[in-house]
Amino acid sequence: MVHPTSGSTSASGATSPALELLTGLGPGTRVSVRYALPAGDASGKPLTDALGELVSADGASVTVRTRRGDVRIASGAVRAARVVPPAPPRRAPRPR
Repeated sequence: MVHPTSGSTSASGATSPALELLTGLGPGTRVSVRYALPAGDASGKPLTDALGELVSADGASVTVRTRRGDVRIASGAVRAARVVPPAPPRRAPRPR
């Protein structure tokens, strides 16, 4: 899944603080990334989030491994990012 948008740098030519954070983290770090969806996206929403393990991050794109699979986000679409704690352990199913 790729979500392209333009503008990976600010008007001054600097990368966003969120993208700088992501490129400085190692693979396997659990992150939450807010990114812009393309204008014609079927959801009608301007932004969405990807929560999972960081697979890779460079000047061109960020890849996050979520429960539903890998999400590749164009660097220009990244709006915010943060490191999040590990997921809590899953509950055992209730006996019937």
